[in-house]
Amino acid sequence: MFYEIRRYQTRPGRRDAWVRYMEEVNIPFQQSLGMDITASFTDEEDPDGYVWIRRFASEEQRRELYAAVYDSDRWQHEMRPVVEQLLLMDRTVVTRVRPTPASGLR
Repeated sequence: MFYEIRRYQTRPGRRDAWVRYMEEVNIPFQQSLGMDITASFTDEEDPDGYVWIRRFASEEQRRELYAAVYDSDRWQHEMRPVVEQLLLMDRTVVTRVRPTPASGLR
């Protein structure tokens, strides 16, 4: 099992709109396809910063879920254009992490 920590930079002043879109559209959509979203955060020090965390049982599961989400017609034609209007896509940072035994996460 591993986690994916995704850090996004919204376009200036668009973070509130991004959080609404994530909570009302993107997260429910991904969860409906089996994605395990474990957390969603706004950055206290950066007014345009946003972080969310997803959990995967294996690399195979990650590949399957990525395909289900990002290859879908809904993502390609409806959601991706909105995401590109709200985020600075070239500022996205994705970090994969595995919990240590002392973390209490499984």
